[in-house]
Amino acid sequence: MDERLRNIRNIGIIAHIDAGKTTLSERILFYTRKIHRMGEVHDGAATMDYLPEEQERGITITSAVTSCGWRDKTLNLIDTPGHVDFTIEVERSLRVLDGAVGIFCAVGGVEPQSETVWRQSEYFGVPKIAFINKIDRPGADFEAALEAISTRLGANLAPLMLPGGQGENFDGVLDILLGKKLLFDPTDQGQTMRVQEFSPEEATLAAKWREFFLEKLAENDEIFLPLYLDGAFSPDDVRSALRRATLSRSITPVLCGSALRNTGIQPLLDAICDFLPSPLDAAAQKGRSAEGAVISAPQSPAAPPLGLVFKIFMENGRKLALLRMYAGCLKEGDTIRNMSQKCDDRAGRIYRLHADRREQTPYIAAGDIAAVTGLRSARTGDTYASVNQDILLESIETRPPVITLLLEPRNADEGKILNEALQRYVEEDPTLRVRLDEETGARIVSGMGELHLDVLLERLRREFRIAPRTGQPQVVLRETVAGEAESTGVFDRELGKEHHYGAVSLRVKPRQRGDGNLVQVDAFLPDDPALAQKILPGHLLQATLQGLHDALQSGLNGWPFQDIDVLVTKVEKIEGRTTQPGCRTAAGLALREAVAKASPIMLEPIMRIEISVPDAFLGAAINALNVRCGKVEKLEDRNGQKLLQGSAPLRKLFGFSTALRSATQGRAGLSLAFDRFDVA
Repeated sequence: MDERLRNIRNIGIIAHIDAGKTTLSERILFYTRKIHRMGEVHDGAATMDYLPEEQERGITITSAVTSCGWRDKTLNLIDTPGHVDFTIEVERSLRVLDGAVGIFCAVGGVEPQSETVWRQSEYFGVPKIAFINKIDRPGADFEAALEAISTRLGANLAPLMLPGGQGENFDGVLDILLGKKLLFDPTDQGQTMRVQEFSPEEATLAAKWREFFLEKLAENDEIFLPLYLDGAFSPDDVRSALRRATLSRSITPVLCGSALRNTGIQPLLDAICDFLPSPLDAAAQKGRSAEGAVISAPQSPAAPPLGLVFKIFMENGRKLALLRMYAGCLKEGDTIRNMSQKCDDRAGRIYRLHADRREQTPYIAAGDIAAVTGLRSARTGDTYASVNQDILLESIETRPPVITLLLEPRNADEGKILNEALQRYVEEDPTLRVRLDEETGARIVSGMGELHLDVLLERLRREFRIAPRTGQPQVVLRETVAGEAESTGVFDRELGKEHHYGAVSLRVKPRQRGDGNLVQVDAFLPDDPALAQKILPGHLLQATLQGLHDALQSGLNGWPFQDIDVLVTKVEKIEGRTTQPGCRTAAGLALREAVAKASPIMLEPIMRIEISVPDAFLGAAINALNVRCGKVEKLEDRNGQKLLQGSAPLRKLFGFSTALRSATQGRAGLSLAFDRFDVA
């Protein structure tokens, strides 16, 4: 079983939109014989972009999972989206992957979403290989791309391959370890790889980079250092050292090529097998017990079953949970506990996935990724374990939505269908929020951006054949305070047949932007737990804190509070009168009154903006941004283009991409990413 685990590679393809992720994935499937004909993104025929919305738009919207084989290794591959609106797809994939391949455009270098997904992978401790794609494009600059990755991402790069020419002169890659040039036959779509000797110019270039590579390796691997200093090392020593350095994330190997021209893909597959981790090499999963103790889960098929749900999708009313198994085995019919929801589910059929197709399997074991039916209570980020285990793995954080859209059904029947559809989409997508407006009966849908909600409307039309009326998109806001204030909330009323009483005093003040809310209890409770329990029983304190938590979710204008420090200074306890519902309600009253006194202010989504534009249209781009209340924060040159970085409030950016294209005659490139909630 250990040998099986050693031969698995759970990897993801991550990058900015249009860097070539799906094109590269298509080549990987073709060369590993998983498919017999390559589909192209621009033709709407890519295997991994199987949703109609993906095929029409030529972008990846949802992460697609497949398995294939190269040499003696099994590659479980996830192709992730590059558009910022679907960042959660990348995050939940990275949470369960052992390694990743970061794709960079040789012309664009490090683009905004490249930076976002790279930093996400660093947060999860994922070892990576960098692949510089589109070397055949005019304006390609391999060394500039290396410099951008190194400086902007802080990556310690070690190039294994160099381009044999760039732009229209690109004809192959130089393998600096092998000391040969690799050529890929265009007549059979690059399947035949030929090896030839370097030209004198190529030999000089490769020798310089080989020395750079070996020095870098010696600096980052203690075992290889003495071998390098003695000059007594073999190719196997170099590969072993590079594997150790990659797994420790002290070095990132770099390869290059052109996925569209079918060049450089087989060496990348070799590098994935040689240098990225197996489940046995990945860091052990850590979870917590019910008491909060840290537990390290063994990565062994012989251990009790343990897995994490990283994605949900619905099919014909049936829930399929994508599960990464970290330990043990799960067979059809097994009862397994949802540790997050504290309930038991019975596993139904288990499928290995290939994009939208699947292959049934009787069981999955540690290291596998598969879809499982029957897990009725499953949600994204839930931990599944054997019924007698006590462990909860780190979940998957969701990002707050930044834009809302009002949907109004045309009649009662359409309303029922709309409710069913939205319930399904919310199950599948944790960044989607839906609430009912009690006054109008409209459904208010919140998402990550205009494209996110556009895709939702397309799916409603295509999958459910409904077209509800829509309002104008509105931004999601947050509420906070600019000053300090104190207040006491008193609740003294009869509810039903019981009388409830509570009195809570508290103080509010602002926190640093982005620090979140903090609720604390003042020193009116002594450190001695027994004495504290006597002064204010735990159930009353918990009711007070729950009331504050609930009140923080809906502010004076109905938006959640953010970045507020709440200090509970007193909870009145009167024997026979003070009740839990009374304390909970009084806490909410006190919070709202204190906030009203503390100079409440509204926060709105601020977006990071990056505009790439020819020098002749720079003034037009800056003017277009200024009109939208944007701020230019940085201006630099990149590959003959001006790169403008700045920020602007989201409410001013509706339709901005169209206005920018018009102002620059279609010559500008635009990237938007959510930055923070702040005062505009």
